[in-house]
Amino acid sequence: MKNHLIKFSVLVSIIFLSACNTEKSNTKEDDSLNEENFYLGQEPPGLIPKVFASDIVSINGRNASAISFSPDLDEMYFSAHEKDEETSSIYFSKLKGKKWTPVKRANFTNGGGNEELYPSVSLIGERIYFTAFDSIFSDEKIWYVNRLEDSWSDAIQLDSPINNDLVFYINQAKNGDLFYTSISKGKMYYAPNKNGEFPEVQEIEIEYGHHGFISPSQEYLLVYTRNKENKDHDIYVCFKENDGTWANPIPLGNEVNSSFNESGPSITPDGKYLFFNRSNEDESSNIYWVSTDVIENLRPQQ
Repeated sequence: MKNHLIKFSVLVSIIFLSACNTEKSNTKEDDSLNEENFYLGQEPPGLIPKVFASDIVSINGRNASAISFSPDLDEMYFSAHEKDEETSSIYFSKLKGKKWTPVKRANFTNGGGNEELYPSVSLIGERIYFTAFDSIFSDEKIWYVNRLEDSWSDAIQLDSPINNDLVFYINQAKNGDLFYTSISKGKMYYAPNKNGEFPEVQEIEIEYGHHGFISPSQEYLLVYTRNKENKDHDIYVCFKENDGTWANPIPLGNEVNSSFNESGPSITPDGKYLFFNRSNEDESSNIYWVSTDVIENLRPQQ
């Protein structure tokens, strides 16, 4: 009887140890899968938008918008202001391992502009364009900073006919062309890149929309405008036709366009994810992201 009890105890111990080893193995495999699936320090979304970085960027009560990433995806810049603040600022964070560092205020103009917002990192990562102004709807201009070895240069106002107008929400295509919105005209424009200079501007012939973001290869343009039926702001896509013209805007669908306001679209430098702002019931806004498959699924068949 004693021998039977010993054998039974040994058997139970073997089964227990085997189960523990299996659980550890599965945990390691799960951790490995999670690490492989991480992107921008997060588990990325599919076709259903998710709040981005709720612990550091999209914090309840904060108005966060217009996020932009460096080409290596290890730096991010975005506009934000707290509910009790009257002015917006640009904040940034760096990806260390799998985590973003605590956000810090950029203050590129060192007080030269009362507000700084809508940052856009160039696709080669050597420049950040942004909007700065002292009085809203009065002196909004495009500025930029150049990357130094471990910091950024003093802010420089862009020397281009772009700044002959009141302008904001600028971003750059892969070939260097700049796309932006004219506040006074409520229309989209772009300035072709001429050896690093932008000596002329041209109106973008689209049916409607502003606050536009050009895809890296200029295959489509994202804009937002007021939905005539629901009276809220929604995001639309305009695909470029073979002849270089722009097709009519197409709404991004109910997964992206909710009953709240959606605005501030941007695309990651690799073209994989769409970021946008969505307002909340308390009138603050969070940043969401979703696979750009939601855009590709709307592309008309040739």
